[in-house]
Amino acid sequence: MKSGIKVIAFDADDTLWENQPHFDEIINAFSDILEPYCPPAKSRKTIHKIQVENLPVYGFGARSLALSMVQAACQLSDYRIDAVSIEKIIQLGRKLLTMPVKLLDSAEEVMKQLKDKYRLILITKGDLMEQERKLRDSGLLEYFHHIEILSDKKVRDYRNLFKRLNLKPEEFIMVGNSLRSDIIPVLELNAGAVYIPYPGTWEHEHVENYDCGHEKLMKIDKLSELPGILAKQE
Repeated sequence: MKSGIKVIAFDADDTLWENQPHFDEIINAFSDILEPYCPPAKSRKTIHKIQVENLPVYGFGARSLALSMVQAACQLSDYRIDAVSIEKIIQLGRKLLTMPVKLLDSAEEVMKQLKDKYRLILITKGDLMEQERKLRDSGLLEYFHHIEILSDKKVRDYRNLFKRLNLKPEEFIMVGNSLRSDIIPVLELNAGAVYIPYPGTWEHEHVENYDCGHEKLMKIDKLSELPGILAKQE
């Protein structure tokens, strides 16, 4: 990757703080509620299918999952599920929306190390209120010059962001855990990216057999390695 980086953009969920483990916990609890009607493996497969189908309408996030769980529960029970169980599913969605924010791998220390040298921005996707709450509770808000909460993160979204903020690709890198959302679209715009794999990344974000040998892509094991690897590019 070339030197001259001025702007570092960070993904939020599963890059700066835990997210997918909370979703997995809720989906497991949902499967328990549905066990009288179907085995857990089927309920998990069905909720994933319905979540993905609903993305164009509901977008990403806890509210999207909650609505998809209600839909899945009706279908999996052949519309026999009782109101008490539906209420339990709704409460699972509420629980997900209020779970504490747990920072990953010295996230705040990394922000402190980088804030005086680079312009730091946050680029995340999902529900506006949900992401604003998590950012506020994370304690990281003060480190960012700019925050973008998008409905999706595709090439056109990054291109529009570059234009709006007058960002030059050669001065920009994106740091994230999702090849689909954080890495590939940015590389297509000739900007740089730092990939930090997360073991629990949502299945929908997976990209099979992707070659990580791109000249503008760096791969690290944990966020705390970022300041050191950037220093080597100077």
